[in-house]
Amino acid sequence: MARSCPKLLLASVLAGAAAAAQSPQPAQTAPAQPPPPSSAHPAPPAPAAPDQPINLDAASTEVDYRTNTLVFRDVVISQGSTRVQAEHARATGLNFANSRWTFEGKVRIDGEQHGALRSDQATVEFRDNRIARATITGKPAEFEQKRNDSDQLARGHADEIVYDVSEGTVRLSEEAWLTDGQNEISGSLLVYNVRAQRWQASAAPGTDERVHITIAPRSAPGAGKSEAAQPPDRKPGKDESGSPKPTAQP
Repeated sequence: MARSCPKLLLASVLAGAAAAAQSPQPAQTAPAQPPPPSSAHPAPPAPAAPDQPINLDAASTEVDYRTNTLVFRDVVISQGSTRVQAEHARATGLNFANSRWTFEGKVRIDGEQHGALRSDQATVEFRDNRIARATITGKPAEFEQKRNDSDQLARGHADEIVYDVSEGTVRLSEEAWLTDGQNEISGSLLVYNVRAQRWQASAAPGTDERVHITIAPRSAPGAGKSEAAQPPDRKPGKDESGSPKPTAQP
């Protein structure tokens, strides 16, 4: 197996991606503009465009020109808000126009809206010089996102999680479980939209499986405050100024 310097290989990779990105594209009709978002839900950042650079860093690189196979160690690939890192990565081809990469060992994928996925193994698909989809597997594969409207985390795990970058969705299947920080949902298929921060659940077709939802009770306003009527630093027998209270006369 031949070896190549990481910097030279990176230059080849980026050159191939840049050439593909600069190829003429057919004219397209501008899509209809969506209605302006409400102030409670600001517009999410758009997914990475093909003209955004793809950056690759690795501790070491091995190239087999006979099979056109690349192997990276301690690799990080990023484009826009999407970032993939792992202990090992394997790919075929020297460009990102249309390729599939396999990552193994401490895989972490950071996506938009503060979403992150972790697993032992992942497959990432590149289409038209863009990170298009990531499929992670593990026992289990995990997902989390910090919700914009609170300090709570939306978390989930499953045997397989598919992150569609263009749609901004996370699809959990096989022993899937998801929580929005308070309520819990489990089923054979759960789909979470990281932009709208909403989920859908369904059972496997043709089976008797059901979707299970656990709703945590909410405390009534003012509940549990009976002990807070007196500040904890106040001492018995003294008024607010700290002077001793008068003793009752017999």
